[in-house]
Amino acid sequence: MHNMSSGMSYAPKGKPSPVVEAGEFIISAIGLDHGHIYGQCGGLIEAGAVLKSVYDPDSSKVEAFCKAFPQAIAAKNEDEILGDPEVHLVTGAAITSERCALGLRVMNAGKDYFTDKAPLTTLEQLAAAKETVEKTGKKYMVYYSERIHVETAVFAGQLIEQGAIGKVVQVLGLGPHRLQAKNRPDWFFIKKKYGGILCDIGSHQIEQILFYTGAKDAKIVSSQIGNFNNPEYPELDDFGDATLLTDNGATGYFRVDWFTPDGLQMWGDGRSFILGTEGFIEQRKYMNLGTNDGPGHLFLANGKEEKHYHVEGKVGYPFFGELILDCLNRTENAMTQAHAFKAAELCVKAQLAAKVISQDSLPVTRIGTVPLSCEDR
Repeated sequence: MHNMSSGMSYAPKGKPSPVVEAGEFIISAIGLDHGHIYGQCGGLIEAGAVLKSVYDPDSSKVEAFCKAFPQAIAAKNEDEILGDPEVHLVTGAAITSERCALGLRVMNAGKDYFTDKAPLTTLEQLAAAKETVEKTGKKYMVYYSERIHVETAVFAGQLIEQGAIGKVVQVLGLGPHRLQAKNRPDWFFIKKKYGGILCDIGSHQIEQILFYTGAKDAKIVSSQIGNFNNPEYPELDDFGDATLLTDNGATGYFRVDWFTPDGLQMWGDGRSFILGTEGFIEQRKYMNLGTNDGPGHLFLANGKEEKHYHVEGKVGYPFFGELILDCLNRTENAMTQAHAFKAAELCVKAQLAAKVISQDSLPVTRIGTVPLSCEDR
């Protein structure tokens, strides 16, 4: 499922590293609207989870899922899974605006919930999710895949924790994606359903800004969205960016877009630049531009060295094992609930506050229409 052309089917494969005995942690899947469900299930299975069952109202989606995971039994309906006492956790990738409602049903059924990002689309949904977590004591965890399922991102976190670049001053994230509009479902182009670009793929970036800076909160300083080149999809934001100021004084900036050209080897040249007081880190997550070097490139410079790490296949994805143990032990080592919700809150707020821009509204400066004289050059 490690598809290079589409981010929708990004599901990296790691080495199996079970943290539990076979059968000790049972999961089921509900809601197959986004291909990230394959990465969610794959990561948990590699960490020792047993996938028991799956449900989606679309039988063709269930059929494709069961081909990838033949151990999964197709449930007759959602209640069959929610009522199954063996199931510890339900993972889902429903339509974005429906992820919270599914989570409430899962938690009220006494199970932990692991949803694709963005985990919700409104502040009202956030309030309902927080209330249900409080009431049930269950987890509402989120697959922020661009950090937890990317080896450079995991390694960058480890380096920062070891003090390799001092205190983090700024995180700059670039999250381009390939649109492939014809392969996208209708809901993907309806803002009420997908939440807007800053809520959707921006959620990856905001989560990383909070994580790498060690912040508990942040303010949206500015945010903007636009549809520059997709007039046939008027509700699609094909561009967005935002600037954040964290509660510990660091800054964050990110840009997300749907402009990956067809000539690029990968669905998006995802990058992250982390500036510290004593050095910096660059991640080239999925590719090294203009080479066939594959994914997993991290560059570090500090007072001692300048180094290129190629970490593909070397770091792994510890989040999934940590999540399983968190569910069994009621701990918070993989990700705190507060962190998962804060990233969700900020991506909704960034979207709500966003100024709408378009190329028509920008002042146009024509370059090259007037020949330069030798003196001008």
